[in-house]
Amino acid sequence: MQVQTQTIIQAQQVRKIYRSGQLRVEALRDIDLAIASGEMVAIMGPSGCGKTTLLNCLSGLDTVDEGDIFIQGENLRELSDNERTAYRARHMGFIFQDFNLLPMLSAVENVELPMLVSQVPGRKARQRALEMLDRVGLADRARHRPAELSGGQRQRVTIARALTNNPAIIWADEPTGNLDSESANDVMDLLCRFNREYSQTLVVVTHALEVGQRANRIIRMQDGSII
Repeated sequence: MQVQTQTIIQAQQVRKIYRSGQLRVEALRDIDLAIASGEMVAIMGPSGCGKTTLLNCLSGLDTVDEGDIFIQGENLRELSDNERTAYRARHMGFIFQDFNLLPMLSAVENVELPMLVSQVPGRKARQRALEMLDRVGLADRARHRPAELSGGQRQRVTIARALTNNPAIIWADEPTGNLDSESANDVMDLLCRFNREYSQTLVVVTHALEVGQRANRIIRMQDGSII
């Protein structure tokens, strides 16, 4: 099935059900959604409404029980686990609330890691990682380990890592959740700038209204549905 060329992410009648013994929780209910290429979208709603589950399913980190998700025209249901993993590595970047940086590696080593996993030659990966750290204002912190960086600096390293492969889509789950207001504003300035300058599609899960208001569009969720 083909989707419109300007639509980079499309969900059709998506349902996700979690089961534990006799317990059955419908985490996503008949989700229909289209996100245009280059759009910045915020997904908002109360805790437990399905925001992170939706992000995980749209990005292929999790599977769905019913419905279809198309990314750049590719139906994720038709890809194997390995194919989905490879697709994410090539076309997607991820930013999480808790940074997910390896503590024993320096900033530049954390940033170059996805490229090394993708078989980029070491020298080229190092050069690209240093370039990305410079773009997020951390060229002078390249050799520092995460413990030697502030929360805002760690999240900027995460952003640099997410952008190294020049992804078409960046997924951000509460990217400012562990930051003070000044650092949160700096991080959102960076994400908005990259979205604007490189036309990268940005999907942000957030509780923070001030973050949501920076997006082109807010998608509100409640009880597993888009309202």
